[in-house]
Amino acid sequence: MRGILLLTRAEISRLRRNRRYLIFTVGLPVILYLIIGKQATSKAYGVDFAAYYMVAMATFGAFAGALNGNSIRISEERKVGWIRQLRLTPLPANAYVVAKILTSMATTIPSVVIVLLLGRFYGGVHLAAWQWLVIAVIIWLGSTIFAALAVAVGYRFPPDQVQPITLLLYFTFTILGGVWFPISGALQTIGKGTPTYEAIKISTDVIGNVAVPYGLVLGLVIWLAIFAGLATLSVRSMAEAV
Repeated sequence: MRGILLLTRAEISRLRRNRRYLIFTVGLPVILYLIIGKQATSKAYGVDFAAYYMVAMATFGAFAGALNGNSIRISEERKVGWIRQLRLTPLPANAYVVAKILTSMATTIPSVVIVLLLGRFYGGVHLAAWQWLVIAVIIWLGSTIFAALAVAVGYRFPPDQVQPITLLLYFTFTILGGVWFPISGALQTIGKGTPTYEAIKISTDVIGNVAVPYGLVLGLVIWLAIFAGLATLSVRSMAEAV
């Protein structure tokens, strides 16, 4: 376990120097919230727009950080032989995958916290302490779903294929999940099954003091199981190739 934590620490240190990663996981959600968060006076999903957009941008930062950066980076590291080198060390076989997921969980915290603070002090969102905590935890844990997906995609495909696949997944989950704008009608009917929509809807239900349907929570658990399963299959299928 100590070796995994040391590898995770090294991964976090490297990401802190990655400007592109910081821009998309922290900078872009913050800028979008500052520009759009207070512009609309309507409601979305039963709460004020500022509260909805706070949740949406926190989800966006966590989701983008877990999926976009990790999938391409994993594929590139597999191509150059970094994973093969790690397998020659005393680290357990799953150390690389576990370290990537732990790194993603650690590095998504700043984007979630900063956007929630903006919601409170810039967007004027007032909530009880327990509501802030529940929202942060739901979004944060939801990011692990996409960290697992990043492992599945990055391990399975070469870098030139990973980028378009990741972009397709990115736009599918952000649009159908109501990350960029609240969805309704047929689009909402389709998007209800996505983990991004489930994370946002759970959070807005908590804000609106509405009982959260168990199906939404169960949906996040199912998505995590699916993507974790895919990640496991990808790692096993490519074991001899790395």
